[in-house]
Amino acid sequence: MIEAIEDFLVRGVPDVEEALRKAAAAEVMPRFRQLADDDVVQKGGPHDLVTVADRLAEEHLTAALITLLPGSVVVGEEAVHADPSIYEAIGTDAPVWIVDPVDGTRQFVRGDPGFCMLIALAWRGEVLASWTYAPALDEMAVAVRGKGAWLDGERLVAGSPGEVIEVATSHPDFTTPEQKHALLGLRVQGVAPRPCGSAGLEYLAIARGELDAVAFSWELAWDHAAGLLLVSEAGGRNLTAAGEPFRIEGGNALPFTAGRDAATVDRVVGLLSAAA
Repeated sequence: MIEAIEDFLVRGVPDVEEALRKAAAAEVMPRFRQLADDDVVQKGGPHDLVTVADRLAEEHLTAALITLLPGSVVVGEEAVHADPSIYEAIGTDAPVWIVDPVDGTRQFVRGDPGFCMLIALAWRGEVLASWTYAPALDEMAVAVRGKGAWLDGERLVAGSPGEVIEVATSHPDFTTPEQKHALLGLRVQGVAPRPCGSAGLEYLAIARGELDAVAFSWELAWDHAAGLLLVSEAGGRNLTAAGEPFRIEGGNALPFTAGRDAATVDRVVGLLSAAA
């Protein structure tokens, strides 16, 4: 299987980009700013939404991806919502496509272009490639492990922040009391925390040097796998509250952070740990 994966990483990366563009054109963009009331459903609450575009785009991508890499499986957000056991595939020996068909569904529902579509290819717990596509902004970011990160053909370099670091943090509705307390540790001089938008686009902002770090309190792989590789290949780092790299299989100490460089990540983790 490793030979098939390596061959795909050499030849198949543009095919995933094309699959994303086709899914967006067929299922997502025709519904952008055109959703009817019954096209939107709450899953876990008023801030946890799913639309018909999420479901149909995931079905579209699932069919395309397993064709591109025979023997692979798909772990998609909406499929896992229907059958949580599907998530366990991340820990198996099969190549796994981790899919978030619309990341930033709240933005999508509001008609805000700040949403994206996320795909990561992982094997045995390691993310090998990722794709972040913002169809309303017409931006495509791609990362391949050991080969760098790119946005529309231009190399991404995260760089280092200035004196004040801007940190996007989890929405309070998705944090425990303990996590809220830890995140308060970022309210110090020299740090400017703000609520996050689409997680995928926040990671892209780090990779392109427009945001310094994120501090997130949830670990679902479809929200993080693609972006963490993008940041890493742009020169950034990530650490959990335990000082360990984030594991896509789960079981991470939260909150965790990703940032433009090691010093930024160490600083954010230190502040979170001191406040916990």
